[in-house]
Amino acid sequence: MNKLINDPARVVADALRGVAAAHPELRVDHEQRVVFRGDAPVRGKVGLISGGGSGHEPLHAGFVGMGMLDAACAGEVFTSPVPDQMVAATQGVDGGAGVLHIVKNYTGDVMNFEMAAEMVETEVVAVVIDDDVAVQDSLYTAGRRGVGATVLVEKLAGAAAEQSRPLAEVADVARKVNANARSMGVALTSCTVPAAGKPTFDLPDGQMEVGIGIHGEPGRRRVPTGTAAEVAEMLVTPVLADLDFTGGDGVIAFVNSMGATPLIELYVMYAEISALLEKAGVRIARSLVGPYITSLDMAGASVTLLKADDELLRLWDAPVSTPALRWGV
Repeated sequence: MNKLINDPARVVADALRGVAAAHPELRVDHEQRVVFRGDAPVRGKVGLISGGGSGHEPLHAGFVGMGMLDAACAGEVFTSPVPDQMVAATQGVDGGAGVLHIVKNYTGDVMNFEMAAEMVETEVVAVVIDDDVAVQDSLYTAGRRGVGATVLVEKLAGAAAEQSRPLAEVADVARKVNANARSMGVALTSCTVPAAGKPTFDLPDGQMEVGIGIHGEPGRRRVPTGTAAEVAEMLVTPVLADLDFTGGDGVIAFVNSMGATPLIELYVMYAEISALLEKAGVRIARSLVGPYITSLDMAGASVTLLKADDELLRLWDAPVSTPALRWGV
């Protein structure tokens, strides 16, 4: 295992020290492993928190800042944070307008966020993200997995909260995004969890796993590695089959690296995906291309489409300033 780490048992703690050093505008609670906006809590604004297992960076800590999250809880690699972390995050962002929990649909995350909500006096609303069309149930879930739409929910609900909208309205934006987003991913290699020191699963050369989860969960099928055009069709076809994306104000198209796939390959994929969408009568209104919800060093990509309307596009265009996303400021 060749990795730039000190001790596999301290990867998360060491990474948070790096976050604190690189981003002094943020505040890191190293004991609870929570990353806060430097100005949290913001009085009169709904607080947004999310979190999950580490290894998916920049999700979630990379999206803490103006226009997105107020705090992010970092669990061990591919392991849910514990309720005490979520309690600390919730209390630390409570500006008097309530707190929204953005929860990916993994059993541990859902259970621990529910426990944390019961432990605080703050008004809390939770929205569970379940946009993955690959499989209905997985090793970590009951129902669909929460994947790429998490990034879009954090951006769009975060923009709504920045406008001082009440908790119910911010939660409604999050629900609307989740209801209108669908995702599908493919893995070209496994990932290697530092504590394990070996690949999570065996994927021979010349094979790829279609419909992979962000923890290395199995997908729909294993097939010979295809061209970018062939892979794009494998990802786009089931997404379009699951929801009608035609008409309206177009879609936000998000093409994501699973960690090891470089931007040059993502743009090759984006060219193929945009051509497929045009052929299907789906207009792209906005795009996002890059490594935003990863799986350590896994090679592969995912596609997320969000059926947008005028409100969502205006929220998308709103200023944001976080380590991983920054525009309009």
